[in-house]
Amino acid sequence: MKKYALIFVHAACASVLLMGACSNPVKSKLQGKWRSKDGNTQLSITDNAFTMDDGEAVPEDYFIKGDTIFTSFQGNLPYTSFVVHKLEDHHLELMGPDSVTVEYSR
Repeated sequence: MKKYALIFVHAACASVLLMGACSNPVKSKLQGKWRSKDGNTQLSITDNAFTMDDGEAVPEDYFIKGDTIFTSFQGNLPYTSFVVHKLEDHHLELMGPDSVTVEYSR
Protein backbone atom coordinates (compact mmCIF):
# COMPACT_ATOMS: atom_id res chain seq x y z
CA MET A 1 0.00 0.00 0.00
CA LYS A 2 2.89 2.35 0.75
CA LYS A 3 4.33 1.78 -2.74
CA TYR A 4 1.07 2.86 -4.41
CA ALA A 5 0.85 6.04 -2.32
CA LEU A 6 4.47 6.91 -3.12
CA ILE A 7 3.93 6.29 -6.85
CA PHE A 8 0.76 8.41 -6.78
CA VAL A 9 2.56 11.33 -5.07
CA HIS A 10 5.39 11.22 -7.62
CA ALA A 11 2.95 11.09 -10.54
CA ALA A 12 0.97 14.03 -9.14
CA CYS A 13 4.11 16.13 -8.64
CA ALA A 14 5.35 15.31 -12.14
CA SER A 15 2.02 16.34 -13.69
CA VAL A 16 2.04 19.67 -11.81
CA LEU A 17 5.59 20.38 -12.97
CA LEU A 18 4.73 19.42 -16.55
CA MET A 19 1.70 21.73 -16.63
CA GLY A 20 3.83 24.61 -15.35
CA ALA A 21 6.55 23.98 -17.91
CA CYS A 22 4.11 23.83 -20.82
CA SER A 23 2.39 27.15 -20.11
CA ASN A 24 3.55 30.23 -22.01
CA PRO A 25 3.52 33.37 -19.80
CA VAL A 26 4.74 35.59 -22.66
CA LYS A 27 1.77 34.69 -24.81
CA SER A 28 -0.68 35.41 -22.00
CA LYS A 29 0.96 38.81 -21.37
CA LEU A 30 0.68 39.66 -25.06
CA GLN A 31 -3.00 38.82 -25.39
CA GLY A 32 -5.41 41.72 -25.39
CA LYS A 33 -6.08 44.95 -27.21
CA TRP A 34 -3.18 47.36 -27.75
CA ARG A 35 -3.18 50.90 -29.17
CA SER A 36 -0.13 52.63 -30.67
CA LYS A 37 1.17 55.80 -29.03
CA ASP A 38 0.14 57.91 -32.04
CA GLY A 39 -3.33 56.30 -32.04
CA ASN A 40 -3.22 55.25 -35.71
CA THR A 41 -2.83 51.51 -35.20
CA GLN A 42 -4.77 49.10 -33.03
CA LEU A 43 -3.38 45.65 -32.30
CA SER A 44 -5.52 42.77 -31.09
CA ILE A 45 -3.93 39.50 -30.00
CA THR A 46 -6.06 36.51 -29.02
CA ASP A 47 -5.36 32.79 -28.64
CA ASN A 48 -5.77 32.21 -32.36
CA ALA A 49 -5.37 35.53 -34.17
CA PHE A 50 -2.98 38.47 -34.51
CA THR A 51 -4.88 41.46 -35.95
CA MET A 52 -3.22 44.76 -36.76
CA ASP A 53 -5.83 47.38 -37.67
CA ASP A 54 -4.27 50.32 -39.47
CA GLY A 55 -7.23 50.94 -41.75
CA GLU A 56 -7.86 47.37 -42.87
CA ALA A 57 -8.11 44.67 -40.20
CA VAL A 58 -7.00 41.22 -41.37
CA PRO A 59 -6.70 38.50 -38.69
CA GLU A 60 -3.64 36.30 -39.13
CA ASP A 61 -2.48 33.06 -37.52
CA TYR A 62 0.59 33.40 -35.33
CA PHE A 63 3.09 31.55 -33.18
CA ILE A 64 5.81 32.74 -30.84
CA LYS A 65 9.40 31.53 -30.90
CA GLY A 66 11.72 33.21 -28.40
CA ASP A 67 11.09 36.95 -28.54
CA THR A 68 9.69 36.89 -32.09
CA ILE A 69 6.07 36.67 -33.24
CA PHE A 70 5.63 34.97 -36.61
CA THR A 71 2.36 35.65 -38.44
CA SER A 72 0.90 34.20 -41.61
CA PHE A 73 -2.38 34.66 -43.44
CA GLN A 74 -4.27 31.35 -43.25
CA GLY A 75 -1.03 29.41 -42.71
CA ASN A 76 0.58 30.53 -45.97
CA LEU A 77 4.31 31.17 -46.28
CA PRO A 78 6.32 33.39 -45.96
CA TYR A 79 5.93 34.32 -42.32
CA THR A 80 5.93 37.96 -41.27
CA SER A 81 8.07 38.48 -38.18
CA PHE A 82 7.61 40.98 -35.37
CA VAL A 83 10.29 41.26 -32.67
CA VAL A 84 9.21 42.09 -29.11
CA HIS A 85 11.70 44.59 -27.67
CA LYS A 86 9.91 45.34 -24.41
CA LEU A 87 6.86 43.71 -22.83
CA GLU A 88 5.23 44.88 -19.62
CA ASP A 89 1.65 44.68 -18.37
CA HIS A 90 0.58 47.94 -20.05
CA HIS A 91 3.47 48.70 -22.42
CA LEU A 92 4.71 46.91 -25.56
CA GLU A 93 7.48 47.80 -27.99
CA LEU A 94 7.21 45.84 -31.21
CA MET A 95 9.57 46.01 -34.21
CA GLY A 96 7.79 45.22 -37.44
CA PRO A 97 9.09 43.69 -40.66
CA ASP A 98 10.17 47.14 -41.91
CA SER A 99 12.54 47.51 -38.88
CA VAL A 100 10.50 50.32 -37.34
CA THR A 101 9.77 50.04 -33.62
CA VAL A 102 6.21 50.96 -32.59
CA GLU A 103 5.18 51.54 -28.98
CA TYR A 104 1.80 50.24 -27.85
CA SER A 105 -0.16 50.66 -24.64
CA ARG A 106 -3.35 49.11 -23.30
